[in-house]
Amino acid sequence: MSPTSQELLAQEDRLQFERFDNETALELGAHLLAAARAQGLAMTVSVRRNGQRLFHAALPGTSADNDAWIERKSRVVDRYGHSSLHVGTAFRERGTTFEESSRLDPDVYAAHGGVFPVILRGTGPIGTVGVSGLPQLEDHSFVVGQLTQFLNAR
Repeated sequence: MSPTSQELLAQEDRLQFERFDNETALELGAHLLAAARAQGLAMTVSVRRNGQRLFHAALPGTSADNDAWIERKSRVVDRYGHSSLHVGTAFRERGTTFEESSRLDPDVYAAHGGVFPVILRGTGPIGTVGVSGLPQLEDHSFVVGQLTQFLNAR
C-alpha cells in the first residue's frame, strides 16, 4: 500500500541532518551502496548537494536508464522541496497525475519514488539522496530505511 502525502511529509520531518558536507555525502553514499550490495540489489545510488553530484555509483545490472531516472526524480525534489514520491502522491490525492497537471516535461521530470531531499535542520532542503533500480515504492522505502539507519547512527 502506498503511503499518504501526510505520511511522506512525516518522514521528511523526521529524517533531517544537523550538518551535511562532502564527507557526510560520501559516507551516506557508501552506506547506501553497501546496503544495496548486501541485499544483492541492482541499483544506482546518487547523493547531491546544491546541484553538485558528490556521490554516484552504479551496481551490476543497472544501465544509463537508471542514471536518467535519478536525474529526472532529483529535478522534482529540487523544484518542489519534497521527496519524488510525495510529489507524485500529492497530485494523485488531488485526483490527477503529475504528468497531466504539473505542466513539466516528463522527459525531464519524474515524480516517481526513489529520491529524497537532504534536509538540513533549520535550513530546509539542500540536496538529494536517491536510488534507481527497483519499483518506485521499493526505491523510496530503501532510501528511507537507509537514511533512518544512517541518521540514527550519528
